Amino acid sequence: MIEFDGVTKVYPDGTTAVDGLDLRIPDNGITVFVGPSGCGKTTSLRMINRMIDATSGTIRIDGDDITELDVVKLRRGIGYVIQAAGLFRHRTVVDNVATVPVLSGTSRREARTRALELLERVGLDPALGDRYPAQLSGGQQQRVGVARALAADPPVMLMDEPFSAVDAVVRHSLQQEFLRLQQDIGKTIVLVTHDIDEAVKLGDQVAVFAEGGRLAQVAAPEELLASPADDFVRSLVGRDRGFRGLSFESAGDLEVEPVETEVDGLTLELDGDRRPRGWKSPDGTLPTEGTWTTSDNLRTVADLVILSPAAAAVRVDGEGRADGLVRHGTLAEHIRRGKLSRAADPVREDA
Repeated sequence: MIEFDGVTKVYPDGTTAVDGLDLRIPDNGITVFVGPSGCGKTTSLRMINRMIDATSGTIRIDGDDITELDVVKLRRGIGYVIQAAGLFRHRTVVDNVATVPVLSGTSRREARTRALELLERVGLDPALGDRYPAQLSGGQQQRVGVARALAADPPVMLMDEPFSAVDAVVRHSLQQEFLRLQQDIGKTIVLVTHDIDEAVKLGDQVAVFAEGGRLAQVAAPEELLASPADDFVRSLVGRDRGFRGLSFESAGDLEVEPVETEVDGLTLELDGDRRPRGWKSPDGTLPTEGTWTTSDNLRTVADLVILSPAAAAVRVDGEGRADGLVRHGTLAEHIRRGKLSRAADPVREDA
């Protein structure tokens, strides 16, 4: 566990970057620091590995005050991923990844073998190991940066806006790969972002920082969207927080109608294996715009209902066969009942 107790950082010019931060970061999960520029989130991150020293207060890792630890050993036990990967341009990819293990005394051959394994683990072809960073795409460089941070098998990883330097499509791919990887490795990860969508997607816990280095709220993503602590947090999460909050609600118990149901003059056309082909209309076949399964969330279903020409989303089984429809009215009523149920039975504060 990482603990901040009354941590403050004031720069020589009098600027308060972090103001009395009290925060607990649990093991084996992802805690995301989010907030506007200049709110102290990156400063807080960099104080964990003492790239910046706190003015006052205490930071502990597993109960140890970090100021009492050897700073070199501290940093070698913490993986660090920054924007644009921060790779050594004059070293090959495999040597970039092997850097920390070699510095820690691992033989060069063993470190390079482990580096090639890590490249594959983060979704890269090991054959890229002999290339230099400039020969890789931005997304590939970010993956190398993650592999390098993992090379020493650190219990803690710090990630400073690791996906911000790539385009939206690559960013989505990297986020998905990162979540898959975390399921396997179970590190304690602290990640900084300015993107609230990224924060709620990746975080097990989200810490919202406000201007002046003030911690405005710490909560699980679904709680943050459902119950912002104040107007600042409410403005940060956005007016569509209700729609985003549907990502945390299962579609498994949605009521469906038979696939043969006519919806506003449209009927679902199926192939011989009962896989949906589209909506039959007098003017031809219109696209379904996608399908959903019981493992999806309500946001996925709501998006399909909005896009569907029939305002109905098609559910399929594991074989892709249509087995039900849900209309916008049914979906809206399901969401309403869920909201009323949660309001009537709130989670106890001491639970």
